[in-house]
Amino acid sequence: MSAPNVDFWQERFETGTTPWDRGAASPQLTRWIESGELAPCRILVPGCGSGHEVAALAGRGFSVTGLDYAPAAIARTRSRIGALPVDHGFNARIVHADALAWAPETPFDAIYEQTCLCALYPDLWVGYAAQLHRWLRPGGRLFALFAQVPRPGAAQGQIQGPPYHCDINGMRALLPADRWDWPKPPYPRVEHPAGLAELAVVLVRR
Repeated sequence: MSAPNVDFWQERFETGTTPWDRGAASPQLTRWIESGELAPCRILVPGCGSGHEVAALAGRGFSVTGLDYAPAAIARTRSRIGALPVDHGFNARIVHADALAWAPETPFDAIYEQTCLCALYPDLWVGYAAQLHRWLRPGGRLFALFAQVPRPGAAQGQIQGPPYHCDINGMRALLPADRWDWPKPPYPRVEHPAGLAELAVVLVRR
């Protein structure tokens, strides 16, 4: 399969072919917030999709930026944000741009990474990892959910997805210790109704 492009994602959002969508924010995001590990700050959600996490963060007092390049995803997120109570005083900004090219005016305090990395063709991961580092201020934190989707063709070297399997050893090579502080494993495993799972890891940008 060739690398998925903007037309690929546009068609899926237009037709509602979004099996990765829980219909709500990830329970791991809620756990991070309720534990106090993730407190209100300037936070970026790349590959924001249907906007569940953007709305959840905005509703909790975060200054949140949602980023996506599929127009249908942007429309979904804007609609979800527009449904928040008008008197809430939330702070949400939605950006229509390519994550591999976009640059914010000011680095963020945190990034919530769940669906962008695993949606990108692996040839693009090195460039995306550089973006994650650029987007965060020193000491900023990357709240990552690494998709665990081992595919049967992997034994023959096939690249199958999306979502693409984010092997934890590969993630450590992609986000190396000279640029990121890694916590010690084991990492919480978050089950997904689509039949996959995610490993929840919080990295600190050096």
